[in-house]
Amino acid sequence: MTRGSDKPTNDIARQAKRMKSTRDNPGPSPLRGIGTFGMIGWSIAVPTVGGAFLGLWLDRVAPQVFSWTIALILGGVVIGAFIAASWINKEGDDK
Repeated sequence: MTRGSDKPTNDIARQAKRMKSTRDNPGPSPLRGIGTFGMIGWSIAVPTVGGAFLGLWLDRVAPQVFSWTIALILGGVVIGAFIAASWINKEGDDK
């Protein structure tokens, strides 16, 4: 017979509670930090690149005295910063 089958019920319940606590609160991880930086980077990069492509198209289709490309790149950076900030706030609320 194995030693595991001789454990009292309280020991098993305590171990299960400890395992659940560890699973629910994994603690800090370097990989999570790298993932956070990646998410923030993509949150800013995608709207910026999208604004650049849309601006290039608008410069060809509807030329103006100003550059659509530069204006929409800046707009993409601002929108991306708002997306990243809201994502960071949401992640901070989960802890």
